Amino acid sequence: MNEEISLTPVGRSQIHKLEYALLVGTLFRPEVMEALKNPAERLTWLDALAVAAAAVARSKAKIPVSQIAEELGRTEATIRNHISGKSKAGELVLKTYESFLREGVKIEIPTEAEEKVEKAKKALVEAAEKLVEVAENLKQKASQI
Repeated sequence: MNEEISLTPVGRSQIHKLEYALLVGTLFRPEVMEALKNPAERLTWLDALAVAAAAVARSKAKIPVSQIAEELGRTEATIRNHISGKSKAGELVLKTYESFLREGVKIEIPTEAEEKVEKAKKALVEAAEKLVEVAENLKQKASQI
């Protein structure tokens, strides 16, 4: 299912779709994936990115900063920092938004992750083949007893 995501949302449904697309698109940015490797910073990063994505999506819907702050339970200063790109999370979410403007909303799993998945699949197939081989050998030895 290929669903349209408005970059100038109108209504809660469109705002939420843009918010989720911004969050997921930003999570797959190389610099974010690298930052998320640090378990001590992971929750802080995820929270900041989620708030920044929500703030940017709402600002693109022309919701006032005071209302965004109230809805998200953050200060107006925090919201302004996110939607102006002054916070690192806001900067990254805005880069994602700008790429959506240029290329359309496309969220792809990074190639590195795809390669790791393919290697893991290959390793599992090889391990399964070896297990079948071992089982056959055991079966033969058992029948000789």
